[in-house]
Amino acid sequence: MKKLHLLTTAITLFTIIGCKQQIKVTYNETAKVDTVDDYFGTKIADPYRWLENDTSTETEAWVIEENKVTDAYLAQIPYREKVRERLEQIWDYPKFTVPFREGDYYFYKKNDGLQNQYVLYVKNGIDGEPEVLLDPNTFSEDGTIALTGLSVSNDAKYLAYRIAHSGSDWNEVRVMEIEGKKELPDDLKWVKFSGMAWEKDGFYYSRYDEPVKGKEFSNKNEFHKVYYHKVGTPQAEDVLIYQDPKYPQRNYGTDVTDDERFIILYKSESTSGNALYYKDLTKKNMKFQPLVTGFDNDYSVIDNLGDKLLVVTNYEAPRQALVMMDPKNPAPDNWNVVIPEQEDVLRSVDLVGNRIMARYMHKAASKAYLYDYDGNQLSEIKLPTVGSMTGFKGKKGEDIAFYGFTSYTFPTTIYKYDVANNQSEVYIRPEIDFDPDKYEVKQVEYPGKDGTLITMFIVHQKGLKMNGGNPTLLYGYGGFNISMTPRFSITRLAFIEQGGVYAVPNLRGGGEYGEEWHKAGTLERKQNVFDDFIAAAEYLIDENYTTSDKLAIMGGSNGGLLVGACMIQRPELFKVAIPAVGVLDMLRYHKFTIGWAWATDYGTSETEEGFNYLIKYSPLHNIKEGTSYPATLVTTADHDDRVVPAHSFKFIATLQAADAGPNPVLIRIEIKAGHGGGKPTSKVIKEYGDIWSFMFWNLGMMPSF
Repeated sequence: MKKLHLLTTAITLFTIIGCKQQIKVTYNETAKVDTVDDYFGTKIADPYRWLENDTSTETEAWVIEENKVTDAYLAQIPYREKVRERLEQIWDYPKFTVPFREGDYYFYKKNDGLQNQYVLYVKNGIDGEPEVLLDPNTFSEDGTIALTGLSVSNDAKYLAYRIAHSGSDWNEVRVMEIEGKKELPDDLKWVKFSGMAWEKDGFYYSRYDEPVKGKEFSNKNEFHKVYYHKVGTPQAEDVLIYQDPKYPQRNYGTDVTDDERFIILYKSESTSGNALYYKDLTKKNMKFQPLVTGFDNDYSVIDNLGDKLLVVTNYEAPRQALVMMDPKNPAPDNWNVVIPEQEDVLRSVDLVGNRIMARYMHKAASKAYLYDYDGNQLSEIKLPTVGSMTGFKGKKGEDIAFYGFTSYTFPTTIYKYDVANNQSEVYIRPEIDFDPDKYEVKQVEYPGKDGTLITMFIVHQKGLKMNGGNPTLLYGYGGFNISMTPRFSITRLAFIEQGGVYAVPNLRGGGEYGEEWHKAGTLERKQNVFDDFIAAAEYLIDENYTTSDKLAIMGGSNGGLLVGACMIQRPELFKVAIPAVGVLDMLRYHKFTIGWAWATDYGTSETEEGFNYLIKYSPLHNIKEGTSYPATLVTTADHDDRVVPAHSFKFIATLQAADAGPNPVLIRIEIKAGHGGGKPTSKVIKEYGDIWSFMFWNLGMMPSF
């Protein structure tokens, strides 16, 4: 019987391997149009321009047919359903967010396990009984209406909350009376890129005018405005607080200090650099006064201490400093530097008790310290291991705070923090079937193409054989000052528990080592980011973690650009590529929704200089006919109004027409979803079930479940 079992297993494996060779793909032939643009004397064809019209019947029909091709391929992977079931199994445990207090109430969100959306709970007092305050799972049957933001009034009487449909960046704002959980008639529409900053019985928020019907998810977002909404009144009566028609491509955000004395106005033209204005609300009819003009540096007001403002800035401090600013004399020469720039990057500042809590990044991991108001360091907050401190919540004058902590093998745990005694205790530990002792996390350094040293986290099972045969996933971002710090991920667990190696490099363009590190991966220097990622792949191969036939790459949004550029530049280096919701058409990205705001990182094709470097790496424009590309699964969604799906549509149409190799090049287009935020659990599990199935299959992995 044993011999028969072995023979049966061998036949099964042979059949599966045989099936792998037999999965054939017949692509749809995408229609072309005769569209050519002239960029400073260079003619660039754009034959799939028609796919930019995301609401046309032709594009909708194309989406249906492309999804059919992809689903037919995925359906032939014998363990596709088993992968989805395993994800569902390990996903099913309670998850919590960090609690925060307003008035007598404590608020937090919880997901029981497989709920599509987190539920908002409230407790009266820290030891009160939790009650459901708002359950977004009741908003829609399929879970595609998400709670995307909330703000509690300072007297804890009202809750303002934002909801989004199908993952769109467009939000609606509703209001609830917390005592009695009474929904009020307030309903604010066309809100985008906005907080809700309370003052008295209303709040400030930002919105656009109602967009052209049929172009809600693609037209440029212009003429942002700030309004004040008084609770209980219709939106038509909201008071316009600020606008500037001379600059249609600027965004405006507001905040109000805890004592409601100052309103702060942020002006921005892109994703980095902002101007800063203020108004003293104790002075009637006062207009906004400048604190900082220009957009060369970043400024974030933490709060006020009396008539002064505490501000975190990278002005003449690339790794950031904390300064005290007098609104009446805001010039830099008059600043009082409270915490000067350090070797590590200052990530955030909070006021708690009578202390300043400053969180730093040391080699892309968290460090946290307490200071007094004069900037004297008092103590370090001891963290469990190398990882990321998240969501610190506390208040001035109070000694109790909360924070989260996570790392690659450390599921997100909520801690209660005693400020006076500098002691942390576990408040909520997740109940998850996961043994961290089975896994190993290391951080290495490797040289980039130009010799710059890059740090990289590597996660895998203990006892890994360094034989060059391990399936490996290299994940990256490298842009917009975003830092890739250690975080626990259920989706990633499904890969590493099957023997996979997971690697995350801290690429230039990110924020791990300050503003200079960020700028080293922007504009004409963007190729540094791709070179750093390619060098990470070569390091993993040289150190015998893996080979090109076992190496996958993945990234989303700007990370989708990273993956798209690298798979086009070095197609032989990777076996699998997953560019998710990527920026892939670098010549036209700025023409859609909020794309114009990314020009600080990318530049645009509107200038000859910008065109000359963008055309060299734009993934769409560097696909070469007759080339064998990695097995590719592009992912996007029909309601993505951050990085419009036209990027992915045009890229895959071009790739399918040009590719000459045996690997599948497919696209998975989620319906009723957006850039990723607010996506219901059921859709996430199904999407990652398909991603891992595609990756496992093309890396030759045989999952054990």
